[in-house]
Amino acid sequence: MAQIYIAFADTPGLFAGIIRKVIKQKYIHVAVGLDPYLEEAYSIGRRHPSVPLLAGFEREDKTKILRAFPEADYMICSIRCTAEQKRYIEQELNEAMRTRFRYHYTILGLPFILMGKPFYQKNHYTCSSYAAKLLEEAGVCSFGKHFSLVTPKDFYEYEGKEKLFEGSLYELVQASEKVPAFQKRPGIACIKNVLKWGMSYGR
Repeated sequence: MAQIYIAFADTPGLFAGIIRKVIKQKYIHVAVGLDPYLEEAYSIGRRHPSVPLLAGFEREDKTKILRAFPEADYMICSIRCTAEQKRYIEQELNEAMRTRFRYHYTILGLPFILMGKPFYQKNHYTCSSYAAKLLEEAGVCSFGKHFSLVTPKDFYEYEGKEKLFEGSLYELVQASEKVPAFQKRPGIACIKNVLKWGMSYGR
């Protein structure tokens, strides 16, 4: 078996505050990671952490996010998958990154989420709807509703996940910097290290 990682972020800001009130949850952003240290994590989100109006598909840079939001909190969870499913997800993420400027945040879709009505505009997603579509197409998980209606809360409540870490982004960056690069590669030994790390830093 392999693992896919879901990163949950709690960042400040007016727009984030509005989303937080709507979904009634602390974590309002999700990203899909290929490793537990988020060296390779991708999402539909801000192209630059401090500029909320420019959003699309990007590779997450936790150090840049920390500089913009030093008080941010993160939670990292793993979801089991097959090696084949993980390869599919990795290929899709790499292709999306190659053509990342074709992807945009779906402002028009937000009212439809509130109304509970599916809405899809080509290549326009929220962070959670993109992640949901990707994982459903890979056969990893299903949320029982149209991907456009999936919110970070659905990922938070997904029973198939296992929490590895919850704490400040500062702790996450510091912890990952202390781990040698070769240990950051996915694998059984890495998973064991992360589980121990998660217990140490978990809240």
